[in-house]
Amino acid sequence: MRTLNLESDPLAVDVSFTTDAFRIALDDGRELSIPLAWFPRLLHGTPEQRDQWELIGRGEGLHWKSLDEDISVAGLLAGRGDQTRRHSSRVA
Repeated sequence: MRTLNLESDPLAVDVSFTTDAFRIALDDGRELSIPLAWFPRLLHGTPEQRDQWELIGRGEGLHWKSLDEDISVAGLLAGRGDQTRRHSSRVA
């Protein structure tokens, strides 16, 4: 039986993928489902590359070495996608 972790920020414990999303299981029992479109590196990665994830720290985030992608659980909970792309001003 899984013990709920209510006194600290939730940690990732598992990751799985569907055709258009990825799911992160958290140690507090929640599961996040995130569109792959939010993270282009994951979207364009192969299934084999996506499956080669590692926990960052105790599970504060996830890392994909071959895709050069790092994703924090806190960022996902805040609704943030890929932060490497910044909106630029249009030049006329």
